[in-house]
Amino acid sequence: APAVVNISARSVQQVRDPFFEMFGGGVPRQRVAESAGSGVIVRSDGVVVTNNHVIEGAQAIRVVLNDRREFPAKVILADPRSDIAVLQLEGVNGALPVLAIDDQEQLEVGDLVLAIGNPFGVGQTVTNGIISALNRTETGISDSSSFIQTDAAINPGNSGGPLVDMDGDVIGINTAIFSRSGSSSGVGFAVPASMVKRVVDSAIGGATSVARLWLGVKGEAVTSDIARSLGMDRPRGLILTDIY
Repeated sequence: APAVVNISARSVQQVRDPFFEMFGGGVPRQRVAESAGSGVIVRSDGVVVTNNHVIEGAQAIRVVLNDRREFPAKVILADPRSDIAVLQLEGVNGALPVLAIDDQEQLEVGDLVLAIGNPFGVGQTVTNGIISALNRTETGISDSSSFIQTDAAINPGNSGGPLVDMDGDVIGINTAIFSRSGSSSGVGFAVPASMVKRVVDSAIGGATSVARLWLGVKGEAVTSDIARSLGMDRPRGLILTDIY
């Protein structure tokens, strides 16, 4: 818990009023917008991981620790495709508490997990659940990641907070939910630790973007119709439709 932080991002937006523009008053007004989310400290010198959508477009970012210390932060790398951003806290004196990113854990459906964050701004909250599914890709959230699905309650404000295993290691960053009400319905998604670590390593190494592996082929899942046409006993695998 001490390594999980609250993040407040402030941006100034230009707002145009079509009514006043009709009468020549077309000067846009400025509106201050704030977004709130969570994050996790992954290096003792103040490197923080959160979601890109929490800090996107922000002119000022403030991070509040569990012990109520506050630090301004700057973005050192933002990766919209994975929805991961890496921040550096400014003015840090001494070592901060951290959580390890565990990208080697052999995750299995049914494993117990905890989600930590600041839902609805009520304060740091821990919820528990299991890994409901692995390698979810058809989510519409991102085109570059497969996600961990969990039934641990994730609500607005949890974005960017860690999904941790029973060893207390980060196995994912909570990113999105499927819900008709806007609140948790038991279907939440986290960016897996392997992608998180890749973005963090890129940021610490001074990269301005995340290099991605590319296979050079295009494929689609084998449906029952395709399996039948190929004489397969059941649908499985991938059929290659193009080679670049």
